[in-house]
Amino acid sequence: MDIAAFIHSETFRIFILPVAIFLARICDVSLDTLRIIYVSRGLKLLAALIGFFEVLIWLIAISQIISNLSNPVLYIAYACGFAMGNYIGILIEEKMAIGTVVIRIITQKDATQLIEVLKTDGYGVTHADAQGALGPVKIIFTIVKRKDISSVLEIIRKFNPQAFYTIEDIRSVRQGVFPIAKKPTSPTS
Repeated sequence: MDIAAFIHSETFRIFILPVAIFLARICDVSLDTLRIIYVSRGLKLLAALIGFFEVLIWLIAISQIISNLSNPVLYIAYACGFAMGNYIGILIEEKMAIGTVVIRIITQKDATQLIEVLKTDGYGVTHADAQGALGPVKIIFTIVKRKDISSVLEIIRKFNPQAFYTIEDIRSVRQGVFPIAKKPTSPTS
């Protein structure tokens, strides 16, 4: 069977094309998620490059749907690919952990030990006394790389499990105190 005959076959129309559209949508929507993240972080060239491939994949997928309007399976494949692309795009972004965040901690409990452990672990800490709805509180700010969020939250939970905290993305940071990446130690001879 030649390629042209296969492309016009019932097998291609009912099975192969919907799967191809589903996979194409996963790719283009995952790229869209990453592009939006890069735009929000000010990475213009990377966002533009990703946008090029995102739209190219989308055009190919949508042109196949328009060429096959009588095939409702393609509509479902398109919608499912969109949904799965959002999910996969977020998973990819979480694994990449690009960027910096501010963690704002508000606690009524004495925060001396929490502050000292954060400092000891190399995190920059700014803190101030404040007044909350239920009385005096300590507000602690630390700016960390996204990949370090879980480490900081572990410290908060260990030394002040009742603390209220929020995490917000930061577009850019200038200077500051960040943990120094530990170099692997070489074996001694």
